[in-house]
Amino acid sequence: MKKYALKTLALCLAATALTACGQEQASETKTEPSVASTSIRPEHMAPYQSRPITDDVMYFVMPDRFNNGDASNDRGGIEGGVNDHGFDPTHKGMFHGGDLKGLTAKLDYLADMGISAVWLTPIFKNKPTQGNTVNVTAGYHGYWVTDFTQIDPHIGTNDDLKNLVKEAHKRNMKVIFDIITNHTADVIKYEECYPSGQNSLNVPLCDYRSKADYPYRTVGKADGTVINEGFLGDDVEHQTAENFAKLTNNNFAYTPYVPETEKNVKVPAWLNNIKYYHNRGDSEWKGESSLYGDFAGLDDVFTEHPDVKKGFIDIYKFWVEEFKIDGFRIDTVKHVNDSFWQEFAPAIKKAADGVGVPEFYMFGEVYEFNPEKLSHYTTVSGLPAVLDFGFQGTANAVISESQPTARLADFYAQDRFYKTEKYDASILPTFLGNHDMGRIGRFIMEKNEGISDEEALKRSKLAHALMFFTRGVPVVYYGDEQGFTGDGHDQDAREDMFESQVASYNDNRNIGSDVSPEVDNFNQDHPLYKTIQELAALKRAHVALRSGAQTVLKTEDQAGVFAFSREDQTSGEKLIVVLNTAEERRTFEASAGTMCFISGSKPVSKGGVLEVAPLSWAVFDAKNCK
Repeated sequence: MKKYALKTLALCLAATALTACGQEQASETKTEPSVASTSIRPEHMAPYQSRPITDDVMYFVMPDRFNNGDASNDRGGIEGGVNDHGFDPTHKGMFHGGDLKGLTAKLDYLADMGISAVWLTPIFKNKPTQGNTVNVTAGYHGYWVTDFTQIDPHIGTNDDLKNLVKEAHKRNMKVIFDIITNHTADVIKYEECYPSGQNSLNVPLCDYRSKADYPYRTVGKADGTVINEGFLGDDVEHQTAENFAKLTNNNFAYTPYVPETEKNVKVPAWLNNIKYYHNRGDSEWKGESSLYGDFAGLDDVFTEHPDVKKGFIDIYKFWVEEFKIDGFRIDTVKHVNDSFWQEFAPAIKKAADGVGVPEFYMFGEVYEFNPEKLSHYTTVSGLPAVLDFGFQGTANAVISESQPTARLADFYAQDRFYKTEKYDASILPTFLGNHDMGRIGRFIMEKNEGISDEEALKRSKLAHALMFFTRGVPVVYYGDEQGFTGDGHDQDAREDMFESQVASYNDNRNIGSDVSPEVDNFNQDHPLYKTIQELAALKRAHVALRSGAQTVLKTEDQAGVFAFSREDQTSGEKLIVVLNTAEERRTFEASAGTMCFISGSKPVSKGGVLEVAPLSWAVFDAKNCK
């Protein structure tokens, strides 16, 4: 197996002679990559079509905030003012100009860092702006789709996407789409909340109306008029074309309508039909409303309807078959019924197999931190994987908040919940922060008041090491490699990588750099970029770090050591990783046999016991010491 080419003494630590091997080391020595960045580029990996996702390092990027490659599309070809086209690079809630051409131009920046899969926020055509007279924002994030068949003109064209996929594949990189089936843009209105003919943008939220209080068979008004006679409801056993043909009246909860100016705005055309939406008012984020309610006013699609299931399968088969993309991240999974996913996932997998993408990767977004609840969407709904919010919550607690490392052992003990006939926890995407909750840099800053630049950098590096070395598929959130911190969640965690004009972004304190988002932030010498490059190289060089079984060796009931092994049964390779989350030295007793130091901060050895430096990590080869 190819050895990891690092500038290292490759110190062999025999458990019986650790003192002799390590006594003369009075302090830790930090290894630095000696190989050129080209050696960790994805060109040196197995082909993207057949490469298992566990071999990949993903990069999650918001194209509008990454790089502006074509200023001519900044307004999406839309006339009028900012409330029409949505472009205002000084406003954190508007389009800033990043696009697919800009992302394509920076693929080498990503490849040099060791990124092998690029995951984009949704790029389908959106309603340019939504909101009210007090707060209008733009669909720069991609979650207000009107046309599922074309790229948003602010972001580029379908041909630009083809070129991005071609250039990524040329570099042996995968392209993963962020897709939505739960909702569309806010187009449908309710007479009871927003009478037709009213021009004001001040749209009130409409209270959720339940199936119990407003059943499909009655209008829900005082006269109790019977409608939809013979309709048996939308439970799984009744999700047939014959039954839904009897659901002819949509006024069971509210009286929905579409304003004249938006009658045919959605594509494909079937999405313009009100009968394909739940129309029950706004979600309360709990109970039945979580499945049937409008997501902050967005039109909630009737995913129980067989026409809708077929319609969305056809939509996303098109993108797989036409563009040969490599995977889907699926938005708002828990707000869609299980039976939808049980049909959708195998249909998309079959389509991908048919066009030569056998390792097509699907993972759902379920904002849930409890593994037992989170795993429902793999073991019952039938998706291969879900974003590992459980890892994010635990890693953040241990690294940012210095909580006991025993929490990690408790967390990984729950991996059993994800086991199915085909998949397990090893394919879950792991992450430290994202565009909704905020960045790991912000969590570190918030939980450690007055933290020094040096400590903030150490904690961020340690968090990334934990993510790269433990089971799962690591996901780097764009900008984290440049030390971005943000001011919070949502819009406050979506800074520009190119020159920012947003005042609240430009005054941020970044980690590992004095540079702010006010200038171009594609610095390949940034210490966090270099760290991710190093971690990716180590992961790429050792199959045990990609697919090896993970066994916890030591934790503490306080901040301190988290040690574990990764062992690949096929090759026999076994690595031991030791992390110290404490601000002082901690010890780890080396096991019998040979341990060869590979990377990280080399611990001091005293009589068979390793003294691990504060806020550091070290990796050892436990079988092939030379």
